[in-house]
This record gives sequence, structure tokens and C-alpha cells, in this order.
Amino acid sequence: MDTEKSNLSKFLYCDRAKEMKEFHETKAGVKGLVDSGIVKIPKIFIHPPENLPKESDSNANGFKIPVIDLEGVGGDRRKLIVEEIWKASETWGFFQIVNHGVPDSVLDEMIEDSRKFHEQPTKEKQLIYDCNGSKKVRFSSNGELYGSQTAHWSDTLSCNFQEDLLDPEGLPLICRDIILEYVSCIIKLKNTLSELFSEALGLSPDYLNRIECMKTEIWSGHYYPPCPEPDITLGNIKHTDPDFLTILLQDQTGGLQVLHKEQWVDVPPIKGALEANIGDLFQLITNDKFKSVEHRVLANQIGPRLSVATFFFPKENESKLYGPIKDMLSEDDPPIYRETSVIEYITVLRSKGLGGKLTLPLFKL
Repeated sequence: MDTEKSNLSKFLYCDRAKEMKEFHETKAGVKGLVDSGIVKIPKIFIHPPENLPKESDSNANGFKIPVIDLEGVGGDRRKLIVEEIWKASETWGFFQIVNHGVPDSVLDEMIEDSRKFHEQPTKEKQLIYDCNGSKKVRFSSNGELYGSQTAHWSDTLSCNFQEDLLDPEGLPLICRDIILEYVSCIIKLKNTLSELFSEALGLSPDYLNRIECMKTEIWSGHYYPPCPEPDITLGNIKHTDPDFLTILLQDQTGGLQVLHKEQWVDVPPIKGALEANIGDLFQLITNDKFKSVEHRVLANQIGPRLSVATFFFPKENESKLYGPIKDMLSEDDPPIYRETSVIEYITVLRSKGLGGKLTLPLFKL
């Protein structure tokens, strides 16, 4: 209890805006703090006790993340795969995928070259540092915290492939080729999953592709450096993704957790697997048939963790409204949410901040 009081005191009594500004001005990220040899983390990274893992969070019920094998998706196993995707999306909102068609060599190189980017000299990363999201290719750390003043123990390289307008020459040379190859593979997988999701919802296989709900890709390579005080911070606070779909590649370090039936469940790294999770906007258009799940990343002391997330949104600046799919509604199953644009949804999310109340319930009718 004394430790909790001490952590809360550190969280409350610091000039967070000033310290965050000073942190951003270094343009070195969390990796820069580690390289400086710190043994105590700055106060802006100390989370209040209610955000941190507790003993009661342990997965006492032994829940296991669903693993879906896509082998034979074009043949006799398709119906079974569709049923598995329906069940996982309805009950978990999160599942792991094997035999997905992305070569292991591409996955391994993507992780390795992401590591090379983040572990290169700071001066190279500083050239594209951007904490406000104005650049299409940017290195950042705790930029656009959506109103949250508590920092996360992670750095990110982000690339916005909106409408295929990204100039490959703008990508960091150290990981340019593999990013392009990886994103190409992930788009193919997304198209396959879109068909399977559509069929699981009782719609035509091309339905989700026709409404163009997953046309923009934001690629993010996350780097979680080893932390000298992992018990008082987080790699990423609990949150849901605001997009339609996220496809994630993680290394073998571990630390990702999903909230399922009020229990935090580890997502164990599986060599060659990818993770997929439903986003808020997907839950909205399916009228709660599919679930957007809260998840978080723990900090650790043993070594860096790397992950690569690809977020799928509609085209940026698109004014199109998204609401519950009309073909799925009836008198017995009326719409739960009002229609919204992606821009409005993200604006509301940023205004309320991460880690507090969920955004999606604010759009209920």
C-alpha cells in the first residue's frame, strides 16, 4: 500500500506539460532515455496505480487466445474457417492467424529491420521526428496522446499509406524495401480477411471491400526499450483501436495482453503468426456482432520488445458516414449506434483521451 501511495504521489506532483515538452525537445524518444543510463524513469512515465497490473489480473480461468489456421481457405475448409472467425470476432474481438500466406522470411526481416531503425544513432532518427502527426513518415514517442498526459514506454516509426500516395523515397532507407514488401503482403491478407468477415456476417464476400472501410493503411513499427522500473509504467495503456481492423506482428518477447471477461490474458508469441483485432468502427457497423477489445502492453526489464501494427481505415478526409449495416438490421435487432464519419470519431477520441472511458459508447443512440 505504501508503494501505491508513493507512486500516486509521483504521478500527481509533477509539471507534466513542462516535462513532456522537455522530453519531446530531445527528439530522442524513450530509447534516448535508456541510452543515457537512467535508473529512475521520469515522472511523466509513472502511471497511477489504477492503470497498472495487479495480482488480481492473473488469468485464473486459463483463457487462451483463439488461433485460426487459414490453410485451405480457398477449398473445403473455408466454411469451418468462416465459423471460427465469427466465433473469435464475436466473443474475443482478437485472434491469432497461422498459415496466412506471408512468408516467415518477410516477417523475420520486418522485425529485424524495425530493430535496426530504432537502434541506429539518434541523430538519424531525429531527422524525421514529429510529435504532432503532420508528417506521413515520422519517428515519434508519445506524440498525439489523445489528451493523455501520462507517457508510454515506447517509440514508434509510422508510415501513412493513404490512398497509395506515399512516396517510397520518403521511407527510411534502413527499412524501406521490407516495409514496402510487408505492407503489400498484409494488404493481400486484409483482402482475404475482408471476404471471410463478410461471409461470417452473412453478407456477400465482396461487401466490406465494396464499402471501402479498409482502404487506408497506417504502418507502425513500435519499439519498447528495456525499462529500469517496469512495475510503475506501461508500454501502452489499455485501449481499443479506433479503426476497422488491425493486423499485428510481434517478436518473441511477449507483453501484449487482451481483456477478456474481466481477465487480462497474455497473447503468447507464436513463431510465424500474426494477430488480428477488431476495431471500434467495425464493432459499430456490425451493431455489436463483432467486439472491439481492450488491450495493453506491459513494460519489461529484460530487453527491447518490437511489434509492427497495420491499421486499416477508410480513405482520409472521407466524409462518408458509417453506421450499422442496414442489411443486418430488423425490428428485433434495431441499430445501436448512430452514423458517424471517421473524422468525427477520431476527434471525439482525441478529446477524451486514452485510458479512460471507452469512446464507442458515446455514439450509442
